Amino acid sequence: MYDWVLSLAHHKHSTLALFLLSFAESSFFPIPPDVLQIVLTLERRSRAFYYALVSSVASVLGGLAGYAIGWGLWSLVEGFFFKYIFKQSQFEMVGGLYDKYNFWCVFVAAFTPIPYKVFTIAGGVFHVSLGMFLLASAIGRSARFFLVAWLLHAFGPPIKGFIDRYFNLLSIVGTLLIIGAVVLVKWLR
Repeated sequence: MYDWVLSLAHHKHSTLALFLLSFAESSFFPIPPDVLQIVLTLERRSRAFYYALVSSVASVLGGLAGYAIGWGLWSLVEGFFFKYIFKQSQFEMVGGLYDKYNFWCVFVAAFTPIPYKVFTIAGGVFHVSLGMFLLASAIGRSARFFLVAWLLHAFGPPIKGFIDRYFNLLSIVGTLLIIGAVVLVKWLR
């Protein structure tokens, strides 16, 4: 499946493929759009930020579709998702996190390698604020895809290995630093 996603980069409708992949990954598909975005950007570095925008918009719209699945269709699709997409224990853990940290849950899932689709569907099931959900999704997904675009635009092909190897770790560390800064500001007030 990974190889199939990579092959889409050489298709005449590769930007549409990036949009559809970004949309699908936010609610049910297992391969992250970063894979295709990286290949497309390396082939056309001048379009790096355009591809990031495509990924961001489609991903937020896909997140909204995931939210709608959770909000309106969950009783019909619950068995399928627990069997093929994610574990029930992951889902219940997300429900507990939403009770305390709903904005941060969505933002962290949108920015890091944590499965965003679990959080989009759970957002609908647990009826989190749609406005907050969209804001956190837009900030987190845009930060993720534009960071990749900036790195590839600025450093070109040599940065690909670095992204492949360290992006997950760096996104987690970056998220912890952001959360730590927010906590520190609140504590100082």
